[in-house]
Amino acid sequence: MSLVSHRAACAALTLLLAGSPAMADLQVTVGATSESTVALKMEVDRLVPLTSLHPRLDLRLATGLLLLSSEQQDGNAALLLSPALRWTFPGERDLFVEGGIGGALFLKTRVEARNLSTAFQFEDRLAVGMPWAGGELSLALTHYSNGGIKRPNDGFETLTLGYRFPL
Repeated sequence: MSLVSHRAACAALTLLLAGSPAMADLQVTVGATSESTVALKMEVDRLVPLTSLHPRLDLRLATGLLLLSSEQQDGNAALLLSPALRWTFPGERDLFVEGGIGGALFLKTRVEARNLSTAFQFEDRLAVGMPWAGGELSLALTHYSNGGIKRPNDGFETLTLGYRFPL
C-alpha cells in the first residue's frame, strides 16, 4: 500500500470515528466474487439517524478494506468509502434494507481475468439484514465498476454474508 493510500485510509477512519467511539461499529463480511474468489471486507461504520426525514430512515457511513484472494496472481485489495441509506421495516424483528453508492480505491486494476482499467471504482451495494445475537446479520450484493470512466470496464460483483457489532 502506498504512503498516500495509507494516509487516506487513516484520515477516513479518523473522520468516521471523530465523535463518540461508542457510536462506532465493526462489520466483517465474507463471501465470493463473480470470479469465484474469496472476498473479505472489514468496515468501521456509524449509523446516523435521519428521523427529521422519516423515523425509519438512517444513513450508514462506513470506511474499510476489501481483500480479494486469487488463484492466478497475488489477489487485490481496496480502500472503501461506503455511505448507504437504511430503511427499517415496522415490526418486532427490525428487518432492514440498505442501498448506497460509494467508492473503492484498488491497489491493482485487475481482479482475476477482469480488467478494471482504473484503480478508482464505484461501489453499488444492496443489502438486507436483521438484528441477531447483540449485533446485525446481513446479506449484501455489491457491484464494482468504473462507471465507464475508461475502457475496458470489466466490473465485478461480490455476494457476502456479514455481521456488524458495536465496538
